Amino acid sequence: MVEITIRKRPRTDAVVTQRKFFKKTARGKVIKERYLRNDVSCGIEHCGLCESGSEATLPASGAFDHELYPNGHLIVPDTNVFLSQMDLMESNSFNPHIVLLQTVMEEVRHRSLPLFNRLKGLVKAEDKNIWVFYNEYRSETAVIREEEETPNDRNDRGIRKATAWYNEHLSLARPPIRGKLQPPLPTAILLTDDVANRQKAEKDRIPCISIRRYVEGMKKSGLLLDLLSTAGEEIEPTKAVAARQVLYPAYLPMSTLLAGVKAGQLHQGHFNANQYNYLEGNVPAPAFSKPVLLVGREHMNRAVQGDIVAVEIFPESEWKAPADEVVDQEATLRNDDASDSEEEREDDEALAEQKLLAVEAAKRRAAERQPTGRVVGIIKRNWRSYVCHIDSTSLTSSNTTSLSQQTVFATPVSRLLPRIRLRTRQAPTLVGQKILVTIDRWLATSRYPEGHFVRALGKVETKEAEQESLLLEFDVPYRPFGKAILDCLPQQGDSWIVPPKSTTSPEWRDREDLRELLICSIDPPGCQDIDDALHARLLPNGNIEAGVHIADVSHFVLPDNPMDHEAAARGTTVYLVDKRIDMLPALLGTNLCSLRPHVERLAFSVIWELTPDAEIVNVRFTKSVIASKEAFTYEAAQLRKDDPNLNDDLTKGIRLLNSLAIKIKAARMAAGALNLASPEVKIQMDSPESSDPIDVEQKELLETNSLVEEFMLLANISVAKKIQETFPQTAVLRRHLPPPKTNFEKLQDILMKRKGMVLDVSSSGALAASLDKCLDPSEPAFNTLVRIMATRCMLSAEYFCSGSVSRDTFGHYGLASPIYTHFTSPIRRYADVLVHRQLSAAISYTTLHPSLHSKSHVERTLDVVNKRHRMAQMAGRASVEFFVGLALKARGEKQTVTEDAFVIRTFRNGLGVFVSKLGIEGLVMFKREIQFDADKYTITVPSDNGDTTISVFDKVTVRIEVEKDANTQRGKVKMTLVNPINSSAL
Repeated sequence: MVEITIRKRPRTDAVVTQRKFFKKTARGKVIKERYLRNDVSCGIEHCGLCESGSEATLPASGAFDHELYPNGHLIVPDTNVFLSQMDLMESNSFNPHIVLLQTVMEEVRHRSLPLFNRLKGLVKAEDKNIWVFYNEYRSETAVIREEEETPNDRNDRGIRKATAWYNEHLSLARPPIRGKLQPPLPTAILLTDDVANRQKAEKDRIPCISIRRYVEGMKKSGLLLDLLSTAGEEIEPTKAVAARQVLYPAYLPMSTLLAGVKAGQLHQGHFNANQYNYLEGNVPAPAFSKPVLLVGREHMNRAVQGDIVAVEIFPESEWKAPADEVVDQEATLRNDDASDSEEEREDDEALAEQKLLAVEAAKRRAAERQPTGRVVGIIKRNWRSYVCHIDSTSLTSSNTTSLSQQTVFATPVSRLLPRIRLRTRQAPTLVGQKILVTIDRWLATSRYPEGHFVRALGKVETKEAEQESLLLEFDVPYRPFGKAILDCLPQQGDSWIVPPKSTTSPEWRDREDLRELLICSIDPPGCQDIDDALHARLLPNGNIEAGVHIADVSHFVLPDNPMDHEAAARGTTVYLVDKRIDMLPALLGTNLCSLRPHVERLAFSVIWELTPDAEIVNVRFTKSVIASKEAFTYEAAQLRKDDPNLNDDLTKGIRLLNSLAIKIKAARMAAGALNLASPEVKIQMDSPESSDPIDVEQKELLETNSLVEEFMLLANISVAKKIQETFPQTAVLRRHLPPPKTNFEKLQDILMKRKGMVLDVSSSGALAASLDKCLDPSEPAFNTLVRIMATRCMLSAEYFCSGSVSRDTFGHYGLASPIYTHFTSPIRRYADVLVHRQLSAAISYTTLHPSLHSKSHVERTLDVVNKRHRMAQMAGRASVEFFVGLALKARGEKQTVTEDAFVIRTFRNGLGVFVSKLGIEGLVMFKREIQFDADKYTITVPSDNGDTTISVFDKVTVRIEVEKDANTQRGKVKMTLVNPINSSAL
């Protein structure tokens, strides 16, 4: 019998000799087969060893702009450089020649999707010199994970091996020539702040350097050092640092946090700072009807607005009520020392805070106690770049020519954020500017978070700086559309038209020709992105045909191309007072998709047959071609409807639509729909060119506003039913959950005690009925005020995937509809684009893209859209607030601005007031002691002429001024009582 010998090849030889290997998961499952090659290009120009071709971008000699590498060099950053120093990498002043390893890209994608997207943008940037090297596919640089080796160690080893290979490759590509002087070779430098990685590299004689040391050797090091994040540096603790007093409890390990949340011993939620009191915050937790209260810095434990935190609940005997006093961080901590970083001590400010908390504790009402606890760990940080101002009082030197590093305070624009300690060489020149600052870390030994300067936005109160800072503050993507996105537009550009009707034209395939219908659009003045148009006509059987026609955006925005990805990332168009940040390129939004009058356009139509009593007989959905006959403003449509001399068919159509809308709305209200309110103001501009605001007035809502709204709601409900029937697991829907009854407790109590009115919140119908009864005959605006306050007790509506929640939670509370979606504004909302695709598939016009069959994909997409929608709303409100401030400032220069206001809140040291005419809120503060009755929601101001009592819902007169805060350089509205008492002396 022949003897067979089995010889095993050493595992270390597998990569080189086998030419391919399998990547496995921790459980041993094979997930990828990776082929190894020798032709993966190094990216170096004119390399004789690689087939780089014309794509190579790295000069053969490297870069010569560093004092440590006079012979030329290129850098190979590790993963942590991109995770912690992305602001530096994106700077226009930082332009070394970079080799970006595939290992690094994959690890960044795994660790942070937002940073990975920024990294992809960096690779495409024309002013950067970056070569992506696929080291995992090159046989000499690929590594496989060894026994007992962590994935992180394996990646670090791969990065070191790739750096060593580049140095060897550079020398082989330029061999010495006999008789000629060998030119100096450039060096590939491993850039890392990981001390252990550097030590291993040095042991293997691989050139390496820390980021700070590298930047210090560059020509513009003074400016670039400010961009360095402290989070990425691994510094050995000095005696001074070690001796610092620990101010905050250490966080529990992540495994303990997750186990505690799962067991119900800890509670997870988003941290919300208190805008009136910087020493207080809360965390909504599903287990409790009221949010968990956090009192004092120690119990908030370095949480920042929006962080997902884990909280521990105190025993019920230690529960407290929220404070009812305005506590301003800027006033309390005015004299804090920014440079006092070596030894945080029990100083005057800390003692002042403790005294404040002690005084407050005595005043808190036992009757309003709620769950109270402390933050024991951070599950997910929500840190990003924040718009700030340098606090001028924190400078140690105001010499603008000095380049010495100073530690100063950056005060965020948002009062929900703590001051940030910043080290910069530009402090004197940055005073009076809006700047962007990123938080890097918040040590337990530091009262404040530490951050780094990103860039200056411009002089405060200039319109350009304010607009950009507003977009950045609310994370609104506003970059111009890139070439890849614009390449997705029709090649004909502005000259694109609906082709003549034919059986061979793809545009006309299965489309209804509705060009003869008397269709019109009704929009606000100046509307360019016209999403929707309507028509109505009498049918021979006495019923009425009504149609809503929506721009067919999904015809132009195809799934899974660059334009679709960009629209998904933007989520929505953002409307500011004087500009619009579009979700789609203007060619589509304001031209090819916009349902302009007298132009043929592609549409998606919902057409109903209704009885004269507005009962739906049937509904159908169809792709169509329309030609709108007129684009009305709300005012123009109202005038046309009301003009008895006009009886043309288009006017009759508007009247038909209006009569149906009145009946549809009545049926909605009878079903329990809410008629809520939000402050709506219109800002008058000096001229379209200057966009200088000159005055503010309340928006007037007309009957035609309601006409359009009712038919858009009806279309959205009809479409929601259709797509949910067809795609029960992945339909894109919108819901509005019923608010917890505890949300209304305060408002109910105020209404009962101040006005003797009952607010029934047992259902949306009961709430609607009781809101209708909240009337004050002497004050017509009172009902609107109550509706605004009720709106603030509501939860926000949200998009969701139908298969992700139970059927009984689909309903829209505010509209009293069991099912709802958004279909009517695809030009400005990405959710509507998805709904169009689903409806198109539901009527068998197209097949559904695979991504919309994936529940997880739909969920991820809608998470982004929900966030963008919230941010866009806040950005819009902030823009109105800013322009109202400018208009008030302009008016205040000519005259004293006084307005009527309602008291909406009482504090121990002030009043919260709402000026309905301007749609703004403000605080009236009292420096003198006043009497405060929390149970009756009143304050009593003693004076020589007798006591004056002011209560919630009282109408008062306030003087409004816009003043610049000396410390923060922020223009803020200051309100002073004029009537019933003058508070300027109080």
